[in-house]
Amino acid sequence: MSNSIVSIPDFRSLIKEVAEEPEKVFDLLKIDMRRSFEGAVTELIKAELTVFLGRERYERHPLKKGEGEGEGGKAMNLTNYRNGYYYRTYTVKNVGPLKVQISRDRLGKFNSRLINKYERYDKSLERELGLIFLSGLSTRGISLISKSLIGRKISASEVSRVNAELLTGIESWRLRPLHEEKIKYIYVDGVNFSMRVKLDGKRSIERIPMLVSIGVNEKGRRMFLGIQQGDKDSASTWREIFKDLKTRGLDHTFVKLGIMDGLPGLEKVFKEEFPNAKVQRCQVHAAQNVLTKTPKKMKPEVADRLRDIFYASSKENAMKYYQVFADKYESGIPSAVQSLKNSIESCLTFFSFPEEDWRSLRTTNAIERVNKEFKRRTGPMEILAGEKSAYRLLCFIALKMELHWRSAPFGKENLPALENFKKFTQNT
Repeated sequence: MSNSIVSIPDFRSLIKEVAEEPEKVFDLLKIDMRRSFEGAVTELIKAELTVFLGRERYERHPLKKGEGEGEGGKAMNLTNYRNGYYYRTYTVKNVGPLKVQISRDRLGKFNSRLINKYERYDKSLERELGLIFLSGLSTRGISLISKSLIGRKISASEVSRVNAELLTGIESWRLRPLHEEKIKYIYVDGVNFSMRVKLDGKRSIERIPMLVSIGVNEKGRRMFLGIQQGDKDSASTWREIFKDLKTRGLDHTFVKLGIMDGLPGLEKVFKEEFPNAKVQRCQVHAAQNVLTKTPKKMKPEVADRLRDIFYASSKENAMKYYQVFADKYESGIPSAVQSLKNSIESCLTFFSFPEEDWRSLRTTNAIERVNKEFKRRTGPMEILAGEKSAYRLLCFIALKMELHWRSAPFGKENLPALENFKKFTQNT
């Protein structure tokens, strides 16, 4: 009987093992598949070398007169020979690590196109690693799980190198021209991240702001206009941001409104850079400033009066409620009244625009949601590796959000601003 025939007892034993630990069968199949891949890749590289040399193994072609002169070309191949091989571990998506024989030539001129020098995994796996990183897992986290996922541990530095290749495309999108966009509303805000920085040759971890600008075009589609590192509390920094948008082609004459918090000087800078635009002060930020100057026992009552003002049916009614507020609280909490007085006009600018946009224009909620998503997705990383790393990750998140916005017209996906306002004031 042939040795290849499995006996009945052996077959029964195999079936029993499968029943007890079925995952072993898949492990064996994976090993067998990897061996098949290793053999196929090795043979393909050998075939590449044959084509490169222009002759089969052991085949010789004596040089004709003049062929040995000079370097390269046919003369080089006729004097070049196979020179054994070396092993390299190469990881393939859905297969795992392969131990491949890389053929060599005597002159060291041959380089396989199938597996280039210094490559350790295929391009599709490189892309997957980049996407995993951009989805929020840190380079260290990817390194820790890579062994169980693909059968080979990938160092944090390798992941960083792969991600560096994504930067060119990310930068092209982040700094893309804006000539064709007619932007009518612009939201601006900043969000802080813990980031590794190098100052005077020393590395440290600092809280670094990223300044974000979101535009709404004439068709009601939202888009990211800018993501730029800078001091979010500096009006001059914001001026440079606005100038950059115009340099990239943004038509400043079309911009009608800027929605922002109460940073001193920001409103003035915005109006100077966009002379046809008005400014809407975020009502939540304005209410926060008023309530911080209000005694704890009075906060619920004052918050109710603020809602009456901000959610009135018209600007005329809002100003009537404001006057009632001022008359009632002027003697008791004058600093709170003064705080509201300083911002009341800019808090009610939204009344000058279409009513269907009111709930989206009252606050910076649209951009606060973006900042919240940035924080959620970068949370597992704790510390960003630097400015370029931050751009890669934040722009990836921004791109995904833009795709979602295409199916969610401006103002339609947000919760009513009144509900958000209530939640805030109840927790203040």
